[in-house]
Amino acid sequence: MAAESQTFTPLTLPVLPLDDEVVLPGMVVPLDLTDTEVRAAVEAAQAASSRSENSKPAVLLVPRVDGNYAGIGVLGTIEQVGRLSDGDPGALIRGRGRVRIGAGTTGPGAALWVEGTRIDETVPDPLPGQIAELVKEYKALATDWLKKRGAWQVVDRVQQIDDVSQLADNSGYSPFLTTTQKIELLETADPIARLKLATEQLREHLAEQDVAESIAKDVQEGVDKQQREFLLRRQLEAVRKELREINGEDGEDESDDYRTRVEAADLPEKVREAALKEVEKLERASDQSPEGSWIRTWLDTVLELPWNERTDDQYDIAGAKSVLDAEHAGLQDVKERITEYLAVRKRRLDRGLGVVGGRRGGAVLALVGPPGVGKTSLGESVAHAMGRKFVRVALGGVRDEAEIRGHRRTYVGALPGRIVRAIKEAGSMNPVVLLDEIDKVGSDFRGDPAAALLEVLDPAQNHTFRDHYLEVELDLSDVVFLATANVLEAIPEALLDRMELVRLDGYTEDEKVVIARDHLLPRQLERAGLEKDEVVLEDSALRKLAGEYTREAGVRNLERSVARLLRKVAAQHELGDRELPFTIGAEQLRPLIGRPHHVPESAQDPAERRTAVPGVATGLAVTGAGGDVLFVEASLADPETGASGLTLTGQLGDVMKESAQIALSFLRSRGAELELPVGDLKDRGVHIHFPAGSVPKDGPSAGITMTTALASLLSGRQVRTDVAMTGEVSLTGRVLPIGGLKQKLLAAHRAGITTVVIPKRNEADLDDVPQEILDTLRVHPVTDVRQVLELALSPADVLVPAAA
Repeated sequence: MAAESQTFTPLTLPVLPLDDEVVLPGMVVPLDLTDTEVRAAVEAAQAASSRSENSKPAVLLVPRVDGNYAGIGVLGTIEQVGRLSDGDPGALIRGRGRVRIGAGTTGPGAALWVEGTRIDETVPDPLPGQIAELVKEYKALATDWLKKRGAWQVVDRVQQIDDVSQLADNSGYSPFLTTTQKIELLETADPIARLKLATEQLREHLAEQDVAESIAKDVQEGVDKQQREFLLRRQLEAVRKELREINGEDGEDESDDYRTRVEAADLPEKVREAALKEVEKLERASDQSPEGSWIRTWLDTVLELPWNERTDDQYDIAGAKSVLDAEHAGLQDVKERITEYLAVRKRRLDRGLGVVGGRRGGAVLALVGPPGVGKTSLGESVAHAMGRKFVRVALGGVRDEAEIRGHRRTYVGALPGRIVRAIKEAGSMNPVVLLDEIDKVGSDFRGDPAAALLEVLDPAQNHTFRDHYLEVELDLSDVVFLATANVLEAIPEALLDRMELVRLDGYTEDEKVVIARDHLLPRQLERAGLEKDEVVLEDSALRKLAGEYTREAGVRNLERSVARLLRKVAAQHELGDRELPFTIGAEQLRPLIGRPHHVPESAQDPAERRTAVPGVATGLAVTGAGGDVLFVEASLADPETGASGLTLTGQLGDVMKESAQIALSFLRSRGAELELPVGDLKDRGVHIHFPAGSVPKDGPSAGITMTTALASLLSGRQVRTDVAMTGEVSLTGRVLPIGGLKQKLLAAHRAGITTVVIPKRNEADLDDVPQEILDTLRVHPVTDVRQVLELALSPADVLVPAAA
């Protein structure tokens, strides 16, 4: 685009090398003459100019990078030689134009001389539109940059430059350009291309400068904010200090106090890290922020937990067993299990196996049995025997999952779960925790607490239990969990699988007498305000209380009866009607507390017994309150009514209804072999009823009882009063095994039954029944219904009309 309008004659000039510097045409620069090469070039130029009268000394300014000279230099004239501002000799040189360097030559002085040719840098006049726009853009960018630096005088000078080449070379003054960029400008001979290059370089620098300024502004704002916050906090601390001095208080700042407490506390490493992070948040939070109160509550909870506190187990196995025996009569299964647990822990400790795989030797037991047998009080005895802390967690009616795992800290009033609170209350990481009434846990829209208990009661997982509130791992592997329940079926199967099942089937009458004499009576004497020798309760009275006044699996009602007796005696003494000491025998019970409520069937008049008429049989069942005696009544409808089919009443479940259908089908198909009038079963309606209709009943174990009741009705033979039975019946008449045999035999014993019919395949379960119970019962294992009828029905010569 440049026009070839001028012709330049070749030049011979001394070379003035510039190390890591570049001078462009139009620039005026001072050079230090103390440099040998600079002084040699200036002196050579002065010597050459002395031969000519009207010319200024001229040198060739050539950039030199790493010893290499550029291919193009700048013709410079020496404007003045004198002293620089620091006093050193120097020369002021102005750049005149570009020179393309040729071959070397000779000249006066010690400088290097070369031949060169001036480069034509003219542009068209007037400027084309594109070039004019480029000039305008460069001036705008240069003005913007100069204004930011406050160089307003230079702005006017730049605006006055109209020559494209001079405008482009003006970039040589830019301090942000590197030597390489300046050499690139020098070697770009075309003025328009050079202006484009200078514009691009200036645009990139302004963009970088904007980013840098933005970053610097953000950093400065952050620093200013931190400095302001630091200053304000120091002022706030000073104000608090003054207030404390005015109010006569002393102590550190709250956040400093928490930091000191965390650092001084014996916390696990991960818990310490989490606590220190919360302390840092507390230090940054303002006093008015709600987050501060949440953090303080969390820190208080963490600091109050006994992270490394453990009680030493008592490994006196015989002593632990004696403690259990002294505090609870019977319950041999659970006593043996605790004794085994202590023995195993002692052996593990002796062999250095206290912690294996991060897990300690805890235990999870499920105590299942009827109410009042001592499940809850047994937990405290276990803790006493082991030398551990005891804490009880009531789960009855709990429906919120957060009760177990805690609330998230984002909720108002958030608290840790009951497990964490139990550990905190115990003050030890290895207490005995009693999870009371685990079968009463419910579930609704708030979650399933039973599912949350899966991790707590799993020995493979609970060493890393994580509460939603704490959000740090809590080791529960050394805790002994005792869960109590009345109904086994109400516990979810997955939860039951994680616990070791121990059944408490109730007490015998002898055990009740011992419990009442050794435990209940002393406690109630104290509550009634009576001395031990003032009222004596004979064993005969206790036995009658247990057998006829309170027929139950446990001893709660027995204790209430004892308490009632003592209250009567105390009241009579205060009224002057009774002298103390007083001995209560069996004959004094009726005058004091009235008649017995449970008279054994065998003790009633034969004509008043339920089985005094055909069609009534005595069965055995298991309920949530333990074993119980169940009567089955059967009747046939009058043929004239036209009724037919089977009617069942007594709030029966589906399984029990099916058992009735099986019993009826068996008699219809095999009744002729038993010499029963089965024709009545076809023509007349059959009604089977279970009294106590308000109590739900289910299960297959009443099968042989219903079969016996129907056979008694058809044959007219009464069922023996002293016989009770249990067993499932099949269509072929086989007697199949059932569950809960121990509880059923205990119920038969309490009811005065002397003969019990059980399935042959349940004979092995008799090992679990106390020997004193077996000594009072005649147990007949059977395999077929025919054997049941032979044992249960009265002899054939004692007949009562079936219509009765």
